[in-house]
Amino acid sequence: METNAITAIYAEFSGLPTPVSAHLTEEQVGDQRVYTVNSEWSQNNLVGGSRLRYMQQWTLLAEQRNDCKNLQTVLPPGPCAPLQAELLSSFSPVRGLRAVVRETTGSHQILEIWDSHGLRKTLDLTALNKHGRVYNDAQFGCLSWSGCESRLLYVAESNQSSSPDLPGKSPCGKSLQDRSVYREDWGEGLTSKSLPVLCVVELETGNVSVLRGVPSHISPGQALWAPGSHVVVFVGWSHEPFRLGLKFCSNRRSALFLLGLDGHCECLSEADVSVFSPRLSPDGTTLVYLQGRVFGPHNQCVSLHQYDLHSKKTSILMDVVNRTNAGECAGIYESLPSSCWSADSQRVVFSSACRNRKDLFVVDRRTKTVAFLSDNLSEFYGSWKLLAIQKDLMVIYCSSPNTPPTLRVGFLPPVGCYVDWQTLHQPGLTFDLRWTVLDVTPTTEEDNTEYSGLDFGAVLVKPRDHFHGAKIPLVVFIHGGPHSQFPAEWNSTTAGLVKLGFAVLMVNYRGSTGFGQDSILSLIGRIGTQDVKDVQRAVTTALQRDATLDPKRLAVIGGSHGGFLSCHLVGQYPDLYRACAARNPVINAATLLGTSDIVDWRYSSVGLMYSYDQIPTAEALAIMLERSPITHAAQIQAPVLLMLGAKDRRVSPHQGLELYRALKSRDSPVRLLWFPEDGHSLARVDTQADCFLNTALWLQQHL
Repeated sequence: METNAITAIYAEFSGLPTPVSAHLTEEQVGDQRVYTVNSEWSQNNLVGGSRLRYMQQWTLLAEQRNDCKNLQTVLPPGPCAPLQAELLSSFSPVRGLRAVVRETTGSHQILEIWDSHGLRKTLDLTALNKHGRVYNDAQFGCLSWSGCESRLLYVAESNQSSSPDLPGKSPCGKSLQDRSVYREDWGEGLTSKSLPVLCVVELETGNVSVLRGVPSHISPGQALWAPGSHVVVFVGWSHEPFRLGLKFCSNRRSALFLLGLDGHCECLSEADVSVFSPRLSPDGTTLVYLQGRVFGPHNQCVSLHQYDLHSKKTSILMDVVNRTNAGECAGIYESLPSSCWSADSQRVVFSSACRNRKDLFVVDRRTKTVAFLSDNLSEFYGSWKLLAIQKDLMVIYCSSPNTPPTLRVGFLPPVGCYVDWQTLHQPGLTFDLRWTVLDVTPTTEEDNTEYSGLDFGAVLVKPRDHFHGAKIPLVVFIHGGPHSQFPAEWNSTTAGLVKLGFAVLMVNYRGSTGFGQDSILSLIGRIGTQDVKDVQRAVTTALQRDATLDPKRLAVIGGSHGGFLSCHLVGQYPDLYRACAARNPVINAATLLGTSDIVDWRYSSVGLMYSYDQIPTAEALAIMLERSPITHAAQIQAPVLLMLGAKDRRVSPHQGLELYRALKSRDSPVRLLWFPEDGHSLARVDTQADCFLNTALWLQQHL
């Protein structure tokens, strides 16, 4: 438990690479099909305090027998090639050209086109001054090749400096009286994003143009070309009357649009819904996209829709799943991968939360049936994530609490057949940890009468070997959201704590994703009560089922809503928990109301309806305060470690400071870590290392 030993363990575990994307090409050589898999990876470099990205390539030899394709040979991979300052990249569908948007040392953004002979073309997008910064985020960003491969489509900030210099104008093109006018943005993680525009570059001429015709109240993103390369499809989010935080929120009013290069714009989806992840079928006839509700839960189970570009008719391919049944898909809770179609345009492949796991599924358009694609190793791997499917070859990565990400490939089989999965990349290390999934049932008193009969779960991870007769201290790890999930996947924080001798219980309380829409809705209006009791019920269940856990040495950790619950638990069960570590926790929902970028969730979470013209009332503020951990602060006995990001737009750092002062005034043990350059996720590499080190030492000291 020395500082250097803890840091070394975390550096080893957090430094394991994770695949983030993949691209495949296919060619016929003699009687064999040759596939090239290009995978992009992310890896933390703790020494340099940076997050590295690199590419690695595999060559696969396959044959086709009847209707089945089979992998014959997997050739050794090529060396890892670092990707320097790349913001976006995309392979063209036919010739395999690679487009890259890169940041230079002078903060210019350049577009590069690469082919088999090297660098083919370079454009300095910043110098052209047609738009602002190119978007590379997951909410708006895209880099899409046209079918003819002569155009590229992307999203950038509108150019506020395109106005000519006129008398009374500042150098940036704004009138002097307007240079300090407040400019809205899209909240946490998107603070530099305000008014995106769709941009097209003509590769032959190097001309860049901003598309006209997008409705003025709409912010466009997630764009792609429709067949013919003269029309684009995009998602448009309404930014009137004002913007709400978009990251991690699938409940924002939005629609699917068709926009011609002539400026004609047409809305394809219904009104007053949320849509995202449009994906075009290989035959160019059908768009699939995800659709959910507006407001209410910030993340939700969504439906999969298909739009016929010829008949202009929309139908539901896969509906919202309200209740989960054993052995069945629990619904869709996350974005579709950029490549998700089978080669014949009849099936869609996706991965999503399924109870305490993440699994891989395929839905058939002809029968609207959903089937699992994971194999008999699904008990070995707790998480399956699709990166891409092209020409029916799927690239996925699997992991579990004791197995880091493993890259695998397999052909999508005929309906009713199993996938023959092949491993491309084994993790460099495996760890001798034990993990098990717990199904937890609330007591009769804890049952939700409106959504009766719901259960939930948890994942218990602990050392495989411990001293005979010795009890293991238990750390209760609670996810944020609240509408997210702790799947049975690789988690460097969990693995590091177990390596240090703790058992870790990751709880998926009612309201977590993967248990159906009813479970998500059951938490609305019951935060601070139902979720607190669920976590405590999971702890009781784990202690009853595993005699090696020490009920006298319990601690609780979590971030955001997980921090909210952690502070609730040490306040509501002061004699049970001996330590707490909370990252950017919600402490007082009433005082958070005016500072959060998702003000709608502040109302919805306590069961109140929200509208844009909402004015706080004494009654609403009283309900928010009643559900908050600050009301139990006087009962807290456990030492509390707080970790706060000064640039957090979702949960103001003043929330944590409020608890800090309440505890300090009562001479309760409290320690606060302040990260001036970090936001809600505390995602900087050095911040994550600092948080793990301090959490481990805090737990060791007090357990």
